[in-house]
Amino acid sequence: MLVTESIPKTTSQSALNQSVQYLKGVGPKRSEIFGRLGIHTIRDMLFYFPRDYKDRTRIQKISEARIGAEITLHGKVLGVQTRMARSRKNILEVFVGDETGAIAATWFNQPFLMKKFHVGDTVFLQGKVGAYKYLQLLNPEYEIIRGNDGDIKEGSIIPVYPLTGQMSQAYFRKIMKDAVHLFAGNVDEILPKEIIKKNQLIFIHSVIKNIHFPETFENLKNARFRLVYDELFTLELAMALRRRGIKEETGISFRIGANVDSHIRNLIPFALTNAQERVITEITEDMRSGKPMNRLLQGDVGSGKTAIAIYAILATIANGYQAAFMAPTEILAKQHFQTLQKYLQHSHVRISLLSGDTNSRQRKDNIEQIKTGQVDLVIGTHALIEETVKFNQLGLVVIDEQHKFGVVQRLKLKKKGPCPDVLIMTATPIPRTLSLTLFGDLDVSILDEMPPGRTPVKTIWVTKDKEKGAYDFIKGEIAKGRQVFIVYPLVEESENFDLKSAVTEARKLQQEVFPTRRIGLLHGQMKPAEKDKVMMDFKEKRYDILVSTVIIEVGIDIPNATVMVIVHAERFGLSQLHQLRGRIGRGSEQSYCLLFGNPNNYVSSERLKIMTRTNDGFKVAEMDFRLRGPGEFFGTRQHGLPGLKISDLMKDFPILKKARNDAFELVTQDPQLTMVTHHKIRQRVLETFKDRLELMNI
Repeated sequence: MLVTESIPKTTSQSALNQSVQYLKGVGPKRSEIFGRLGIHTIRDMLFYFPRDYKDRTRIQKISEARIGAEITLHGKVLGVQTRMARSRKNILEVFVGDETGAIAATWFNQPFLMKKFHVGDTVFLQGKVGAYKYLQLLNPEYEIIRGNDGDIKEGSIIPVYPLTGQMSQAYFRKIMKDAVHLFAGNVDEILPKEIIKKNQLIFIHSVIKNIHFPETFENLKNARFRLVYDELFTLELAMALRRRGIKEETGISFRIGANVDSHIRNLIPFALTNAQERVITEITEDMRSGKPMNRLLQGDVGSGKTAIAIYAILATIANGYQAAFMAPTEILAKQHFQTLQKYLQHSHVRISLLSGDTNSRQRKDNIEQIKTGQVDLVIGTHALIEETVKFNQLGLVVIDEQHKFGVVQRLKLKKKGPCPDVLIMTATPIPRTLSLTLFGDLDVSILDEMPPGRTPVKTIWVTKDKEKGAYDFIKGEIAKGRQVFIVYPLVEESENFDLKSAVTEARKLQQEVFPTRRIGLLHGQMKPAEKDKVMMDFKEKRYDILVSTVIIEVGIDIPNATVMVIVHAERFGLSQLHQLRGRIGRGSEQSYCLLFGNPNNYVSSERLKIMTRTNDGFKVAEMDFRLRGPGEFFGTRQHGLPGLKISDLMKDFPILKKARNDAFELVTQDPQLTMVTHHKIRQRVLETFKDRLELMNI
């Protein structure tokens, strides 16, 4: 149980930084397996948390077994046999006894388990009691204890770790028990004493012991609370420092008086909603302040975010500065370009489009004009953040659908000006739980009101037996002069998925279902010019139906399209379904979203039911977050945030709010974290985030 004498034990921290190979029972060869789990040092070992726990605190006697009840037993293997049922099923029975009786642990069609059990083995069994000619435990969970493996005893709470197949739970628990016994006391307390006292947190060495080997569930609860708090406090402290860094910068103090305001409003050809007026007030205050604006604008599809962006852009240009507008796709960038051109046709604003497919000569001219200040507003894709693109005097950065980019891209664009204001827009409503972590360094504005005249989309779940009727309905809509989207999850058929594909189905729809109608095809494997042509043809009504993959998820505006069909809707996330639904309902006619889906599990069914019940993007986002969790909410893209090891943002939201308040209060009191009592937490933030959030002045 001792670390080898060749390793110097100079300080508690150097002990924790030793390789895990020096723990008794590991060694160089086994340490490689630990390394695959991300465990390289003893510190890594202590902070490798269980994924679950087995409750061995309520072990019952076999004599207490009642048919139909769940029971946990502890006994010795008395015998092992297999037999064949009349149905030709193979039945394995392991007879287990304690001092009060015997019971048969029974598994069906799993004869390979027979090799695992030997007479005399000590086992724990947990399962439902049944009866044949004698008492049975049907397909129980089991754990075989041999020798002193894992030192498991009755009355324990047993940790279960996320491991590879090359390592047993019993072996890992034994190594962990040694590590905790020897080194838990070496873990430094990094939280300031006032934070520990305020929140009545238990001390870290006790936390390490109780997260791995708790004596009671109350001890486990307190240990987990402390670790979740630590993780979220570190995250929110980084956000608070980032926000404080931005607020301390000297930004541009824009002059937006009555004259500028009046000129801008004259270029917006409709009355603004109360929500838009409120957000414009918030943005105007930011822009006048002399501190850099760093604001997130959330608004459901069609809520009028573009009008807000136009206001901020024109206010910037009126003050002699340039504005940059970055969109995630070529199609969306071009659509924004066309929309803004239409709004600004009676102004003197010089506008330019810079995207990946701009020809080299035109691109060179554009870049030169941007650099020399001959362009006021540049709209583009990732092309805007390339090294060759330099601005004369960048005053405002607008980013559409931020979650399609990473934090690094956002910062790269911001660095192209001395200290420009930043306005980030998203039509993907973000649950507050996620907003506080993903965009915790931003001020948030919400457009929670739709412009007048929009008719809510009707959403209908279409089961297999109703598909023909749905196609007849679509024919009726086309006969009225309307257009239709039909979206598939795949581009082409795949052996790996039993799903319909856009390419195959477009051909089948044309030949078998809509032989007299014009059908277009759009997918991500097409060249940009091809995609643009298809979209333009659809917009100009050269197609009645556009068959597509999810490439049309964001931003495409076809007011004449009144039907959105989503095939295999159970394969899509809620937020993605909501985004697709947002492509219709943009005109004055009633629109319909038809979800073709035959889900085979609870989560998929719930998604489709939720879609039929609400059009509210924020409700949809909350439900999506509950069903899928934060890891999948925005797909796999990393947003500059470290992964959370133990926190569950939905379940732990009360702790998140507490940690956030404490973190922001601490940064208000000690903006640089220079006080001696804050040095360790300062170091933790820097180690956790490195330069991912560009913490300033720390």
